[in-house]
Amino acid sequence: MRNIEKWIFELHASFIHMNKLLIAVLLLLSSITAFAQSLVPEWKDARIKMPLQANIRAYAFNLADVRLLEGPFYTAMQAEAKYLLQIEPDRLLSDFRAHAGLTPKGEKYGGWESSGLAGHSLGHYLSACAMQYAASGDTAFLHRVNYIVDELELCRRGGYVGAIPNEDSMWAEVAAGNIRTRGFDLNGAWAPWYTVHKIMAGLLDANLYCSNKKALQINEGIANWAGTIIQNLNHEQLQKMLFCEYGGMSETLVNTWALTGNKKYLDLSYKFYDTRILDSLAAGIDILPGKHSNTQIPKVIGGIRRHELNLDKKDADIAHFFWNTVTKHHSYATGGNSNYEYFGPADKLSETLTDNTTETCNTYNMLKLTRHLFALKPDAAYMDYYEKALYNHILASQQHESGMVCYFVSLRMGGTKEYSNPWHSFTCCVGSGMENHVKYGESIYARGEDGSLYVNLFIPSTLDWKERGVKIRQETTLPDVRLTIKGSGSFPIRIRKPHWTGQSVKVLINNKEQTLSPDANGYLVLQQKWQNGDVIKLNYPQTLYTESMPDNPDRRAIFYGPTLLAGLLGEKEPDPVKGVPVFVTDQANPASWMDASFVTKGTGIRMVPFHDTKDQYYSVYWDVFSPAAWAEQQKVYEAHKKEARELEDLTLDILRPGEMQPERDHDLTGEKLHTEEEHGKKWRMAAPGGFFSFNMKVQPEGGNTIICSYWGMDNRGRIFDIQVNGVTIATEDLNKYKASKFYDISYKIPEELTKGKTTVTLKFLPKPQNSAGPLYGVRMIKNKTILTTGLKEHQ
Repeated sequence: MRNIEKWIFELHASFIHMNKLLIAVLLLLSSITAFAQSLVPEWKDARIKMPLQANIRAYAFNLADVRLLEGPFYTAMQAEAKYLLQIEPDRLLSDFRAHAGLTPKGEKYGGWESSGLAGHSLGHYLSACAMQYAASGDTAFLHRVNYIVDELELCRRGGYVGAIPNEDSMWAEVAAGNIRTRGFDLNGAWAPWYTVHKIMAGLLDANLYCSNKKALQINEGIANWAGTIIQNLNHEQLQKMLFCEYGGMSETLVNTWALTGNKKYLDLSYKFYDTRILDSLAAGIDILPGKHSNTQIPKVIGGIRRHELNLDKKDADIAHFFWNTVTKHHSYATGGNSNYEYFGPADKLSETLTDNTTETCNTYNMLKLTRHLFALKPDAAYMDYYEKALYNHILASQQHESGMVCYFVSLRMGGTKEYSNPWHSFTCCVGSGMENHVKYGESIYARGEDGSLYVNLFIPSTLDWKERGVKIRQETTLPDVRLTIKGSGSFPIRIRKPHWTGQSVKVLINNKEQTLSPDANGYLVLQQKWQNGDVIKLNYPQTLYTESMPDNPDRRAIFYGPTLLAGLLGEKEPDPVKGVPVFVTDQANPASWMDASFVTKGTGIRMVPFHDTKDQYYSVYWDVFSPAAWAEQQKVYEAHKKEARELEDLTLDILRPGEMQPERDHDLTGEKLHTEEEHGKKWRMAAPGGFFSFNMKVQPEGGNTIICSYWGMDNRGRIFDIQVNGVTIATEDLNKYKASKFYDISYKIPEELTKGKTTVTLKFLPKPQNSAGPLYGVRMIKNKTILTTGLKEHQ
């Protein structure tokens, strides 16, 4: 399940009808977490009106200067491009036209586009098409960009362009200083500044990548309108407004200043400064535990972009501290972060491996932040992280045949990926996914301040370096990298020495071996006058190595070079009793754990690149035991088996919620019901105003206890009564259960409610504006004075 806040506020908002709730529940329980355009400095960029104040040491190449060659990234790009051409712009424009008093030309899409966040996908789509045009030169995408911009011009009302439900009354209340929010809602609208930002970002990308001047004019009109909305708000009112997720508004306004030279947009960007979060980060305080992860990242991106243009030291301090804190203390082996979209305690990751780890938008934004920091200090450590996250999260988030993408990339041991629906998702990660896979070329190369060329990523590609009249062709099949130079000139080539390779990197220029050591920033520097046809060959030795959880050194992920490996566990869910296989070894080197074909010894599990997994069940983390430790662990397993047998002996009845026949057998009924499957189990939930009830067997003498299974997570808004034959025996609040694991909670039934009976009716009844559940399982047992280990009695 995903965050409850938006569900609660949507229920308060007048424009949501209760009869739509059953369809929209899951879509409304997710937060918005993806953002587009990121204007990283390019060398002598004539589009930028404001001169850079920071010392930029590595400049980005324009996406149009890089072309991908055959390989996994090119395959992913092609799959995404195909999906982009299947999307109908008129359907994304539907609510824009309706709100402008024009007749829609197409029916709006489902998912978030029909659930209160209409318009955000159009911004992502505009960015993605603009970048795909730059990256490929395919004019089909240029035509779509220009068409959408023309349509948005028709939809302008003053400076504003939007499709947010009830936007006129909502914005009027905000402008008057009447601010109401619980974090993802603002006066009954679902994070409206996020959608405004997305539209502005898409327009800026249309200008940057497609030279569409009209797009910049419309964007500037929206920025002017935004200024009028908040011009009369005092600091306290602004901070209350910023408690609601506001996306990358500060970044977009800074870039509007950079492109127009109008300082009022810089001043306006400071209005979108969340003092609660950012001042803490500036002071070097890790305030992140318990915070929604991707709400924070765009705030930091806006600041570092502002620093590049006006040398705001505080913004730079925030960005550096944030990046180090997230990458070193809150990130998994994929480079991704968050569980259920939230940061947990620093370095406490081992018990947070779920189906809802690593929201993809988070990594999308962390890569944007990394690009800015690399521009200021081109250190190999930044690109080591970039490579890890790009290969093992972003590339792994796409189904490479269909182009569909993951909201979360599951790291549950024995988990599987869940992909989007092409027409009925349109979540934040579908939006960022439109962009992720068409812009792989943006950080492969960079131009040094001294005129050097940085080769950062080993992705087959070509670079057209127009400034020098030189073209570079990179052909890579690791461990071998081959760079061919077309043209001539004297300039250094700096090639990253990745952290995963050994000391013995072999470098040849025109088949002549070179003796090189990495410089202070971790790059191999090749300096000479280059001639047309020169060839640089590198061999980066790859080895198997592990990366341990910070809080559990014996829970490890296995890498081969830059690639995270996943063990394939089959097409069916692993047996919950047997669990995921473990490694029992006294050898620290993982090369001894598997044969030359990457098949594990003893268990016969085939290891493959994580980005190649599709619909199989897999694990990327493994528990590793020494033989002695395994002998002790087996005793623990045997104790659990004994406890399980004792529990079975006490069991009178079991209901597996969400399964058709068990629910029929127990006469389950209710209103406003919903069911889904997560963590390997189905669950049942009742929305506010609903309920569910069912019958269970009891013993007529001796007393009975109910055991309910819940998943611990961010469970706000999950307070409900549990009734037996109409009598409330407990009131449960799932927010008490914080860890990402199953909790089995027991409730003793007063004996007078079951005396002389063989069945009772259980009812789960939500408190006002709350839900009941999700409930993953119910067991009725005979009373016993000592509860089975692992159960918790309801307090």
